[in-house]
Amino acid sequence: MAESTLSLSRAFRERPIAILLSTGLGVGFVPVAPGTAGSLLALVVAAGALALFHRLHEPSMAAAVGLLASGLLVGAIGVPVTTRASRAMGGKDPAAIVLDEVSGQWIACAPIPLFAYASAGRAALVWLVAFLVFRLFDVWKPGAIHRLQDLPEGLGIMVDDVLAGALAAGVTLLVGKALSA
Repeated sequence: MAESTLSLSRAFRERPIAILLSTGLGVGFVPVAPGTAGSLLALVVAAGALALFHRLHEPSMAAAVGLLASGLLVGAIGVPVTTRASRAMGGKDPAAIVLDEVSGQWIACAPIPLFAYASAGRAALVWLVAFLVFRLFDVWKPGAIHRLQDLPEGLGIMVDDVLAGALAAGVTLLVGKALSA
């Protein structure tokens, strides 16, 4: 068995709940672009939840607040959870930890339900913009966001993505308004 497989097995035995949550129920273990996979998971969950509780042609402040609050709650809970997981995995910010992407992506998507869209295509375009812009800001980490990842442990893992999500939410808001009915 490879050393990385042994260390991952040990980490999961030590902190199973922290590893499971931090990796987005295992999504973070995809071999290519785990952060993108975590963002995609968050996007699918958010879109699915809104499809169940919200119609495209009806704006909903409650749905927007729900997405924002969910992203912020995951961000807050993520600090101790990712601290435990990163310690068990033996790294400062292991690539398999994607809970930060879930938090940031939900924040980036929060403005979507504020508007009514004339078609499913326009709504899908806004979802795509929220995803792409969050991924851009998460990778690029403009301005002071880059330095925030130097904060200790889970705080450094989570806070940069929360702020990248907030920046992406600003862009999503503008695009949503432009594409609304």
